[in-house]
Amino acid sequence: MLIRYGFVGVGMMGQEHIRNVVALPGAEVVAVADPHEPSVRAARDAAGAEVPAYPDVESMIAAEQLDVVVVSTPNNTHRAVLEPLWATSLHLMVEKPLCTTVADCSAVRDAATRHEGIVWIGLEYRYMPPVQRFLEEVAAPGIGRVRTLSIREHRFPFLEKVGDWNRFSINTGGTLVEKCCHFFDLMRLATPGEPVRVMASGAQDVNHLDEHYDAGAPDILDNAFVIVDFDSGARAMLDLSMFAEGAAYEQELVAVGDRGRVGVQLPGFMEQIRGRRPLLTLGSRGDGWPVEQVELSADERVVYEGAHHGASYLEHVELCRAIRSGGEAVVGVDDGLWSVAMGAAAHRSIDEARPVLMEEMGLPSDLLSGP
Repeated sequence: MLIRYGFVGVGMMGQEHIRNVVALPGAEVVAVADPHEPSVRAARDAAGAEVPAYPDVESMIAAEQLDVVVVSTPNNTHRAVLEPLWATSLHLMVEKPLCTTVADCSAVRDAATRHEGIVWIGLEYRYMPPVQRFLEEVAAPGIGRVRTLSIREHRFPFLEKVGDWNRFSINTGGTLVEKCCHFFDLMRLATPGEPVRVMASGAQDVNHLDEHYDAGAPDILDNAFVIVDFDSGARAMLDLSMFAEGAAYEQELVAVGDRGRVGVQLPGFMEQIRGRRPLLTLGSRGDGWPVEQVELSADERVVYEGAHHGASYLEHVELCRAIRSGGEAVVGVDDGLWSVAMGAAAHRSIDEARPVLMEEMGLPSDLLSGP
């Protein structure tokens, strides 16, 4: 079965998705929709000059026979872009974050329950092969029940995007929604239970301070600490700095259980190019237990590695598998909603200088009350 893709929004991340689909056996880029001509030209460079382009999603779905549509427009447009797609039975992949507010995410959730197609959220960090190996070790009996999880990302500032939309929290949802929803998703995967309380401290201290736009000065945070308490008694922490390009390993995840510890370190894109590989570290409690450190090789499943260790490629492999089998989304709307709500709670904690309970965030009651 050939799976026919359409793309809405073909800026930086849309083009990354296109390159993955071009490399994916049994899939084809059929059409793109974006009013920005430079983005369309770049998308055609990746997908083929003959790929038709449309100014909006409505005209694309009216003219083309598609199986799945990828929505990778600016974050604050996702809810509106999805509106005409709910009237179809197309499968949908929505790039992270799902939306910029809990209210918009909840509205999308309501619509998705009535939609015939799969609705998949692009939280691709869980598909990074080194992170998958980390999560396998977390789930194995070796380290026991996870009590703490720490995630560190020390990286470069936000990149330039079309119209500089990502310089303003009103468009992105804020740094802890835009960038860190990936990490809040990983917290829920690796830590038992669900989040109940968020405490955060953060600021805009270094980046974009000398930039000025018609909309004003950028207001996006460039560093933060976030602590999340879970109803299991476990806790997780995020350490984010976006003016720390000098790190050999851009990201590190460490889970500590009652029997041992597992960690993974991930090089950034440039260090990957230079040949640095991810490192997995395993250690058990007690004297005399050796610490094992393994350099992880490239994953043979990945045809196109891209900028995220092949995560986006494997994400599309899984999406296509679900489409062909009639399955459900592995990364669903509830995952997208939780990750946005955790980031929004962190921003509220910073703004109001207090811990924030997840029950304050307007989440649907069935998510808070459990199954």
